[in-house]
Amino acid sequence: MRVAILAGGRSSEHEISLASARSVLAALDPTRYEATVIRIGRDGRWEITAEPHREIGAGETAVETLPVLSDSSPAAVLGRIDVVLPILHGPFGEDGTVQGLLELADVPYVGAGVAASAVCMDKDLCKAVLRDRGIPVPRNVTLREGDAIAHPFTYPVFVKPARLGSSVGISKVRDADELEPAVELARRHDDKVLIEEAVAGIEVECGVLGNRNPVASVVGEIVAHAEWYDYSAKYDEGGMELIVPARIPDETAERVRAIAVEAFVATECEGMARVDFFVRPDGEVVVNEINTIPGFTATSVYAKLFEASGVPYAELLDRLVELALERHERRSRLAW
Repeated sequence: MRVAILAGGRSSEHEISLASARSVLAALDPTRYEATVIRIGRDGRWEITAEPHREIGAGETAVETLPVLSDSSPAAVLGRIDVVLPILHGPFGEDGTVQGLLELADVPYVGAGVAASAVCMDKDLCKAVLRDRGIPVPRNVTLREGDAIAHPFTYPVFVKPARLGSSVGISKVRDADELEPAVELARRHDDKVLIEEAVAGIEVECGVLGNRNPVASVVGEIVAHAEWYDYSAKYDEGGMELIVPARIPDETAERVRAIAVEAFVATECEGMARVDFFVRPDGEVVVNEINTIPGFTATSVYAKLFEASGVPYAELLDRLVELALERHERRSRLAW
């Protein structure tokens, strides 16, 4: 089977994507898959690696922008691929843009579709969808250009760009003096900003896998070795500890797993997602966010949660490829 791994991307999560893609490439069974790596630079230019099994980050001499059409261009290569693994994080990869391109090219791809990708990337829209389905989320106010910088919550609060990942541009604000600088920082990354109540409790995460009948992984507990689960806690060596299973009552863990599937279905996700939660001291379960392309190294939370659920990393990739092909075949029977 010919697979293409899309890696890198224009977002600030470029290096994280490359690390994920290296792990995916190493884990794909060479007796089952012929892998091609398409690397997207921070400048938006696409390249095909001549030796896909070497380190992806090394780069190529010849670089082409996507619209260039030749027998060896990225666009032409996509047309000869059986399935694409978009191992991209953040804007221009996880937000429906690449998914729309692949839909136009009529190529099967792993993960959420255009609408689910766009909704889950936008924290404001995602919360609206989940609230409508009765799924608890933290309270927030949304600021657009020209809006007064104000909120009804007690401090501390979190200020976030609406459409970014990996805690980039997020600030924990402890008093009113810190609020405006935090909003200014968030607006460097997005013109829509959320001010969100701080939720006291245990931070837990749950993976979901499937299309029409998704299943949830065991629940893992995040212990950040910092004041909160920021970028360095997520990615620096020793920045966090994942405890599996989470140290919460069994009935609470089952509630987390059930809500993870509910949130996955409510946002019309398919393939995979990692749903992040807070468990309040009274046991209430609150959805923080949904990641449609979670970090995907063999040691990332999503992979480790499914490994603990009896699905090792290589098998997880096989299942995701099968789900991509199943969705494409199902949708190909629709009359447009």
